[in-house]
Amino acid sequence: MSSSVRDPLNKAWKTLRFPSIKPAELLSLFLKAGLVISTFFLITLFFYLTLSYHQPLTHSNITTFKYILQKHKTIQKEEPTNISHILFGIGGSTATWHTRRHYSELWWRPNVTRGFVWLDKTPSEPWPETSPPFRVSADTSSFKYTCSYGSRSAIRIARIVKESFELGLGDVRWFVMGDDDTVFFTDNLVTVLSKYDHNQMYYVGGNSESVEQDVIHFYTMAYGGGGFAISYPLAAELVKILDGCIDRYSQFYGSDQKIQSCISEIGVQITKEPGFHQVDIRGNPYGLLATHPVAPLVSLHHLDYVGPIFPNMTQIDSVRKLITSYKTDPGRTLQQSFCYDLERNWAVSMAWGYSVELYPFLPTAKELEMAFRTFDTWRSGSDGPFTFNTRPVSSDPCKKPLVYFLDRVQNVGGDQTRSTYRRHVDASVKECERAEYGRALAVQYVDVSASHFMQDLWKKAPRRQCCEVMNGADDANKVRVKIRGCHRFESVSPP
Repeated sequence: MSSSVRDPLNKAWKTLRFPSIKPAELLSLFLKAGLVISTFFLITLFFYLTLSYHQPLTHSNITTFKYILQKHKTIQKEEPTNISHILFGIGGSTATWHTRRHYSELWWRPNVTRGFVWLDKTPSEPWPETSPPFRVSADTSSFKYTCSYGSRSAIRIARIVKESFELGLGDVRWFVMGDDDTVFFTDNLVTVLSKYDHNQMYYVGGNSESVEQDVIHFYTMAYGGGGFAISYPLAAELVKILDGCIDRYSQFYGSDQKIQSCISEIGVQITKEPGFHQVDIRGNPYGLLATHPVAPLVSLHHLDYVGPIFPNMTQIDSVRKLITSYKTDPGRTLQQSFCYDLERNWAVSMAWGYSVELYPFLPTAKELEMAFRTFDTWRSGSDGPFTFNTRPVSSDPCKKPLVYFLDRVQNVGGDQTRSTYRRHVDASVKECERAEYGRALAVQYVDVSASHFMQDLWKKAPRRQCCEVMNGADDANKVRVKIRGCHRFESVSPP
C-alpha cells in the first residue's frame, strides 16, 4: 500500500495513553481481588450450610464445611491414600478389653495408625501404652432398642462412626470400623481402599461366611467384626440421619445392621471386598485360610471362637506367626498357588506364609481352589451352606494331601523371599500305605521361593499366580517350589 494512503487509526493508536502501573501496585491489586473472592466464597458457603438444612450450624455442619474446604484444596494435588488417611473406630468395653486387647495390639502401630477404642465407661485401671487410645461413648439411654435377644450396646457401637466424624480430625479419607477382637492387616487395607475414589460415597466390606447369618442379617451388609470402611463423603451424609435412623431400626440386633440400614436410606450400596473376614465359622479355620480368594488379606475376626490357626500353638501366638509372614510380604500373605510335578504325578498347593498341601495324585484346579470343610456354620454348627464352595475331608488317608505348616520365612537378597514349611503329623490319623504315598511321606519340608508381591498387581484383573516344582525325584526329603507370575496362555491343566 502506498505510504501516501493514511491509516485513520494509526495516529490515534500512537497517541493513545495507558496508565503506568508499577509491579508492586499490580501485586497489591491481585491480592485485594483474591481477598474479595475468598470472602465471598466463605460467606456463600456459610449461608448455604445454615439455610439449606433449615437448622442451626451444628458440629456436623462445621465438620462438613471443613471437608468442603479440604476437598477444594486437594482437587488440584492429591497424594495416594496411606495409613494416615484412615481413622479407626474400634468397638470395645471395659469388661472385655483386658482379654481382647492383645488382638488390637498385634496390628496397632503407635504414632502411625490413627483412631480410638470406644468404651462404655472410663476404665478403672491404667490404660496400656501398647493399646490404641480410648474414648468414652456418649450416653445412649434415650435411644430405642427393641430386639429381644440382643444388647443395647449395639446402639453405642453404631454411633462410633458419628462420634469419630464429629471429632473433626483433619486429613481423614476413610472411617474404618472394627471390633476389639478384629485383627487388621493395615498395609493390605490401604491397598484395597486405594482402589476407590475417597471423594465419592463408598461403603466397603464383606459378608458372613455362613449363609444362615447372611439370611438373618442381610447380604447387603458389611459385617462389623470383619470390619468395614466408610468414605468421608458418605460419613458426612450418614451422621446427619444416624441418630433418628437408629430409632427407626430399633428392632435390628447389631450395630452393623443399623449402619447398613441407614446407609440404604442414602442409596449407597456395599462394595464387597473378599479380604474382609468375619470368620462366622466354628471349628478348625484351616480350610478357609488355605484357599484364600485372590484378594489381599484385610482382616480376621472371631479368632477366640475357632481353633488355633497353627497347630500346637495358642491362638494369639498363631496370629503372631501369621503376621511374621505378613510383614515379610503383605500382598502375598495367604495367596494360593498350585502346580503339578509331572515326573512324580504330584500336585502342590500353597497358601503363602501359612501352609502347603502335597498330593501324591493330580486333582484338578477346581478341586484345589475349593476349601476343605474343616469347620461348621456359625449359628447352627451345620456342615453348610457357606458363601463359597467347600469339599469334605475324606476319611480315607489315601485321598488326603500331606499338610505342611510354616516353619520360617525370610527375605533373601533383593526382592526375594524364602519360606519353609514343615510336615504336620496327626498321630490320630492313619497314614496311607500305598506305594505312591511312600515317596511323598518321605518329604519333610517344602521350600518356597517367590519375589515380593507388587501391590500394583491388585489394580489389575485378579489372577492367581503360577508356580513350578524346581527339583527332581532325586531330592527325597524336600520339595522346592518357585512362585511366579503366569506366562501368557499358561494354565494349570493335568495331562
